[in-house]
Amino acid sequence: MRAVAAATKGWRLLLVLSTAGIAAAGARQPPNILVLLMDDMGWGDLGVYGEPSRETPNLDQMAAEGMLFPNFYSANPLCSPSRAALLTGRLPIRNGFYTTNAHARNAYTPQEVVGGIPDSELLLPELLKEAGYTSKIVGKWHLGHRPQFHPLKHGFDEWFGSPNCHFGPYDNRARPNIPVYRDWEMVGRFYEEFPINLKTGEANLTQIYLEEALDFIRRQQARQRPFFLYWAIDATHAPVYASRSFLGTSRRGRYGDAVREVDASVGRILRLLRELRLGESTFVFFTSDNGAALVSAPEQGGSNGPFLCGKQTTFEGGMRVPAIAWWPGHIPAGQVSHQLGSIMDLFSTSLSLAGLKPPRDRAVDGLDLLPAILQGQLMDRPMFYYRGNTLMAVTLGLYKAHFWTWTNSWEEFKQGINFCPGQNVSGVTTHTQEEHTKLPLMFHLGRDPGERYPLSFGSAEYQDALGRITPAVQQHQEALVPGQPQLNVCNQAVMNWAPPGCEKLGKCLRPPESVPEKCSWLH
Repeated sequence: MRAVAAATKGWRLLLVLSTAGIAAAGARQPPNILVLLMDDMGWGDLGVYGEPSRETPNLDQMAAEGMLFPNFYSANPLCSPSRAALLTGRLPIRNGFYTTNAHARNAYTPQEVVGGIPDSELLLPELLKEAGYTSKIVGKWHLGHRPQFHPLKHGFDEWFGSPNCHFGPYDNRARPNIPVYRDWEMVGRFYEEFPINLKTGEANLTQIYLEEALDFIRRQQARQRPFFLYWAIDATHAPVYASRSFLGTSRRGRYGDAVREVDASVGRILRLLRELRLGESTFVFFTSDNGAALVSAPEQGGSNGPFLCGKQTTFEGGMRVPAIAWWPGHIPAGQVSHQLGSIMDLFSTSLSLAGLKPPRDRAVDGLDLLPAILQGQLMDRPMFYYRGNTLMAVTLGLYKAHFWTWTNSWEEFKQGINFCPGQNVSGVTTHTQEEHTKLPLMFHLGRDPGERYPLSFGSAEYQDALGRITPAVQQHQEALVPGQPQLNVCNQAVMNWAPPGCEKLGKCLRPPESVPEKCSWLH
């Protein structure tokens, strides 16, 4: 306990020092902030992480000019909770983006969900307003469909995109197609005004999202005001898509086509920043909301490299994500940081860049990464992995302890839904929920990044690691105040359009497999 308290005190001191450093840079305008958030893109999808086709030259160059994070994690293995964590700096168990409908279950925001991001949560764009930032979200919101959850009610000044992923098409009788918005106005729907050809994979959405980003950057440069751009595109989420000029260009098939278009788009964004002489005044961070969805692979899903399983699981493949920081003139080229990082850290790091401090009236899980990025410091910290309201695992240093293991149910597995295809590890990738709270399964992620060889319970190494992890978990659980769960109740009447007679409330349970979106919302 004393070691954990000392570490926590150290983090806070570093946060204060780095924030003071940015503020002391004088009256100069704080840097612009770009967060490039991909959807279901895996750690192994980038050439710089070893993808053999080497089809991401722009992202590889971004890493060569900036800093690569090999040990960067999502806050949840599913889209909605991960995005809520990024924008609040808080674990989903704190900000309410979880369900209590079943034990150790993931949940997200389908059209029918009643909940969304609570008004009590302070989102990054709200706080950045204090430093004069203009903020825009391009792409997928995923923090609620109802009017009170609209991005412009939570700090963003502009939005072009959708409240959900591009699921569909639907028949507009039992279920409408997902809407697309420009600010408050609905400007169309996926598969209608914004077509996606499921047979060929052709769609122009990435190009549309790219132009939205470029236009926003140009306008803000003309205004000479700091800006925050949250570019949250979804081309690599099944059903994957790419524009015509990229289709058929990848050795990896259609998913690779989507990755190549994402890569080219990032390249255009970085080139524009240089052309406008904004490179040295713009902090850019590239990452993904969770690991690749192996359930859709290989045609519709990516690669998690050497890591176990994928999206929906708290094994490394579901939680570890690609991450690159780019800030010419500030981040020396060609750096690699072994800092254990989290998507929640983007909240605290962005506030520090703006010369602001995180809110003091709530627990904030994100750390300020500037000491790691600018000074090469490494901060020891625990990383907690949840499914629903169940603590599944924790990483501290190079050791990861699993308190519960499972992938998905036997029922789903027998229907062909497999979160760990070709990766069966006896006693680890279980299809029943296995409890290990008294003797956690422990892995050394340096020697065994694939989580295939648990440490012997009787070994001195196991006992030493357990002795350091246990107090960190106890401190976390004793101080934890869970938020009100937002993802428990569904009601078809809250859809953007709902047919008559759909007013019945109910638990958000997984739909029948005949529903077109095999991506069910409760696993």
